[in-house]
Amino acid sequence: MVQKITTGMRALVEAAEREIETLPVEEAMRLHGRDDVVFVDLRDPRELARDGRLPGAFHCPRGMLEFWIDPESPYHKPVFAQDKRFVFFCAGGLRSALAAQTAARMGLAPVAHVAGGFSAWKKAGGAVDNAEPDKRER
Repeated sequence: MVQKITTGMRALVEAAEREIETLPVEEAMRLHGRDDVVFVDLRDPRELARDGRLPGAFHCPRGMLEFWIDPESPYHKPVFAQDKRFVFFCAGGLRSALAAQTAARMGLAPVAHVAGGFSAWKKAGGAVDNAEPDKRER
């Protein structure tokens, strides 16, 4: 049987962006380094190694988000219990829109995500810790 997908990922992202705050990269850059803001990097470890990191960001792989936010979960991370603003980002801004929506629905507040994600951050000249050299090239 062929699956009939009735709601595409673009529609899901657009719906999420109607519910959450989307920060232009320039505004996100102004928030970077503030004590009352936690940047949450949702990219997978391969992306971090390949593309670099946003200095000071907390890494939470997208697949663990709900488990790390929930204080009742055995996987809960205390960073999500802080009284701070949470700014989510991924490579291009799609996963982070969905993640921010989920976090907000779980009760985490305030939350936002970065339009264009890490790619937009780098393009705008935001601070980046260098990527790890690819060990296969040695």
